Amino acid sequence: MTQPKLLAFAGSARRDSLNKKLAKAAAAAAEAAGATVTYVDLADFPMPLFDEDLERAGTPEIVTRWKELMKAHDGFIIACPEHNSTYSALLKNAIDWASRPAPNEAPLAAFAGKTAGLFAASPGGLGGIRMLPQLRTLLMNIRVVVVPEQFGLGQAHQAFDDAGALKDPKHVAAVQQVAERLVRVTAALTA
Repeated sequence: MTQPKLLAFAGSARRDSLNKKLAKAAAAAAEAAGATVTYVDLADFPMPLFDEDLERAGTPEIVTRWKELMKAHDGFIIACPEHNSTYSALLKNAIDWASRPAPNEAPLAAFAGKTAGLFAASPGGLGGIRMLPQLRTLLMNIRVVVVPEQFGLGQAHQAFDDAGALKDPKHVAAVQQVAERLVRVTAALTA
């Protein structure tokens, strides 16, 4: 099996983000399943709001670094909070910037043919499940292969121990299921 390279991140910049914890748990599960995983914090990529005038003046260097990082990976582990029943503005902005073609670059070079496994964590009971189908649609529209499994973690503020690990074995198994499928599909597509 080809060892896929996955990029894991959360659609939250908050220091103690539940979605960052979930992304890290998924990254560990994907590594256990045979992937090489790079975890990044979007707080380390403070991109301005996407604006074509700003782009025309010259793509910001931080945006170029973000996009090159995405292009260097075969797939993505994305954990995102639900903001008003949809994905976060931070995640949408990061996707919008990375979707813009550079000169002499194929359209959607950071996304086309890549894979994604989707996760959400919320202190509410639904665990972000209203957002996940919308994020799936957005990614599929930019030619990302999204695995069918996904996981929404409800009551997430009580789900992690002090070290940031999931406490409930059922939650661990659900994360593993998504991560393992993502690794298998990515390996098959990159073989």
